[in-house]
Amino acid sequence: MIEVRTHPRVVATAIVVALVLAAGSTITLAFMGGAFRSPASAPNGACSAPSLPGTVVDVELANMGRSGAMGGGGMMGGTMRVVASRHDVNAGTVSLRVANVGSLVHELVVLPLAAGEQVGSRPVGTDAKVSEDASLGEASNTCGAGSGDGIDPGALGWVTLTLGRGTYELVCNLAGHYAAGMYTELRVN
Repeated sequence: MIEVRTHPRVVATAIVVALVLAAGSTITLAFMGGAFRSPASAPNGACSAPSLPGTVVDVELANMGRSGAMGGGGMMGGTMRVVASRHDVNAGTVSLRVANVGSLVHELVVLPLAAGEQVGSRPVGTDAKVSEDASLGEASNTCGAGSGDGIDPGALGWVTLTLGRGTYELVCNLAGHYAAGMYTELRVN
């Protein structure tokens, strides 16, 4: 039988190298995922939002799963979501700075919720969208304010509104996105 002895310094060096490589890959993944970017900068660096008035709420629009850009034909088992940095704000001027961190085009529409109405409970029409009849505004302009054709993947959009006391639903209303979970609540006190 051959006995192999490993010198303790070799083992210690191998452990240090493994830890450095693991830390480096973790930092790289965090950087690529936008962990070190300012909320005022687009995830892809294409644009930055100007200084916005009032209370600023940062919102991320995301989809996970295979998208058309990745060779798929849609979500294919993934999920979609709207994530706000805060859910309670004071009445008055509220600016929504919206980052599309997904791989599909998204938008953000602000809809009031009636007393007793829950987020995610709006009826979806035959066009796979909810009614926007009561919309107070939207961020759907790539690298710009207000309405547009949607916020491109990796880009920002923003909207400034005057909101009174009440409860609002922030939704992505592109076909199928609301039904896939793209909504969250904003309470204005």
